[in-house]
Amino acid sequence: MLKTSLAIAIGLSSSLAFAQSAITVEDIPKVKSVIQTTVSPDGDSVAFTRSLPRTLYVDENGSNYSELYVVDGKGVERPFITGSVNIKSLQWSNDSKTIYFLAKLKDDKYTSLYQIPVDGGQAQAVMSLKDTSISSYQLSPDNKQVAILAMPAADKSEKELKKLGFKAEVYEQGLKNKQLFIVDLAKADKPLTPTALNVDNYVSDVNWAANGEKLLVKTQPTALIDDKYTKSMWHLFDIASNKVTLSFKTEGKLGDAELSHDGKYIAILGAEDKHDPATGRLFIADTKTAEITEWLPNFMGHVVDFEWSHKRNTLNFIANIGTESFVASIKTGSNKYKKLVKEGKFIASQLSVSDSDKTLALRGNTAKHPNEVFIVRSNKAKRLTDSNSWLNDKRFAKQETITLKARDGVELDGVLVYPLDYEKGTRYPLIMSVHGGPESHDKNGWGTNYSRPGQMGAARGYAVFYPNYRGSTGKGVDYSKLGQNDYAGKEFDDLVDFKNHLVDLGLVDTKRVGITGGSYGGYASAWGATKLTEHFAASVMFVGVTNQLSKFGTTDISNEMNLVHARSYPWDKWQWYLERSPIYWAGQSETPLLIMHGKDDPRVHPAQSMELYRYMKVQGKDVRLVYYPGEGHGNRKVAAQYDYSLRLMRWMDNYLMEGKKDMPAFEIDHAAKLKAVKDANK
Repeated sequence: MLKTSLAIAIGLSSSLAFAQSAITVEDIPKVKSVIQTTVSPDGDSVAFTRSLPRTLYVDENGSNYSELYVVDGKGVERPFITGSVNIKSLQWSNDSKTIYFLAKLKDDKYTSLYQIPVDGGQAQAVMSLKDTSISSYQLSPDNKQVAILAMPAADKSEKELKKLGFKAEVYEQGLKNKQLFIVDLAKADKPLTPTALNVDNYVSDVNWAANGEKLLVKTQPTALIDDKYTKSMWHLFDIASNKVTLSFKTEGKLGDAELSHDGKYIAILGAEDKHDPATGRLFIADTKTAEITEWLPNFMGHVVDFEWSHKRNTLNFIANIGTESFVASIKTGSNKYKKLVKEGKFIASQLSVSDSDKTLALRGNTAKHPNEVFIVRSNKAKRLTDSNSWLNDKRFAKQETITLKARDGVELDGVLVYPLDYEKGTRYPLIMSVHGGPESHDKNGWGTNYSRPGQMGAARGYAVFYPNYRGSTGKGVDYSKLGQNDYAGKEFDDLVDFKNHLVDLGLVDTKRVGITGGSYGGYASAWGATKLTEHFAASVMFVGVTNQLSKFGTTDISNEMNLVHARSYPWDKWQWYLERSPIYWAGQSETPLLIMHGKDDPRVHPAQSMELYRYMKVQGKDVRLVYYPGEGHGNRKVAAQYDYSLRLMRWMDNYLMEGKKDMPAFEIDHAAKLKAVKDANK
């Protein structure tokens, strides 16, 4: 009788599993995600923004909307501002009764500062600037003033002259600096033209001291992204004297900074040196001497966010270690930390701490859901939101971290998503999805979006693998430098080692392996289709590098490329740069290559894609180039993202699943889809 009951139970469980549907391409544009989280000072509630996807073939083209919600510690959620809005930069009033935010509402021409009461009521405009948008803001601790960053208003004559045809642009000249203003909230009843504070250069960030007498100000020489990456500095600004009183010298990339509540210390995220590719080192600075020391020397991971506790000199922080993350706290005077949330619970980001120190709020994602609101109380983490309840009815493929040694002994890891109905002993086609950077890394959390197949690929019968090749972050500074001065060398040999490992495990069919990725991952995909062509049966390259010589001359990060990637200039070794370019190997390519690129990409010029396309096309190779007008270094708008997903999966299906030799049709019948949506809505 027991065996019969057990068999029936197993049968019902199996039937239920197969009644559930898997994630498809059509699901991806519907996914919602928590964007920002900030806990109330009293620790009782969390304000957050959540993405609202636009409806394909219905809504006007654009990025997802961003709505405002509040959730309490029990998970009771309240919508505050929803619909076709874009709410950002949330901050609480110090009494926990009001939420401030930036938005363009109603007939706003420029982004303005708003507030909304927590106990009910409509959003009200707090202040706006005349003829320019507020870029960011920080409320003073007593809530009587606000520090604002904004670009100078455009001269009215500029618009008039443009209408008359005077549109000449002098490249990288005449750039305007973002400025810092302090405004009395009681006098902000009309559009303002405040006087900028006496801070030289471009101001990119600001934080108040707890006593309201000083500001922590971040600057860079110009608006250029290269200056942001390589020449940023933090300063202490005295409000009474209107002067910078102390500057903190660091080398290399520079991230966030925050004053401790007693004003004695500053926690800073930065780089170990000018050749460190990421801002993953945690420093502590003395506000009297400006002396800076590394707080966690030789830390074998990367710190990604932090916030001081309010009642004691303790810093709470989030760190990435390998493919996982943890949340911890550390006291001044010590370099030993206590873990509040251990690895393996969720992938954490966006930390905030209540004034009472009783509640930490953050975002978290796992293999089965995108970012949601989490809180930590008494060292216990709790998820508060469920943005995609429909995902609870989806079938998910097994996902895990795998490790191996590269051919030269370097320890590697990556995230493997098994085919949905994986059967041991069966070999499957593989899509290797390579991250960009390379100073980035893939984590064992939510790994599915419009350009990264994840569960979408697994549901179609693919194994999907996210490799953390050498040069990735999450394993300390030395590991993140392993790919330097070796473009497309051992770092991409790691990809072949990963592939061979999965083949040796009996999981992957060596003749049905595809590669895809964006930016540096696009470079890897182009390299896989040319120099490493024997290893890959299909490739989809996105905003990728194809010619290292012309890339240097057409990007907005040439100094950064030299410092943290190439460690040389093209004129130092022309032939080497050429031979580390996919165009050099295009003639030997036997891998069908689909190239996609945003037409307005400032980072990797769209001509990079055209070069490889032309080199392969003229030589009779199977290649296709798709440009997305209005998109930059990655697609931001819903229609372009959806179109990309369709083309990516169709290309892989054509060669890896169906085994076809000819390229698939270049058209996607969006007109038929539009008609179907219209007919359904009649």
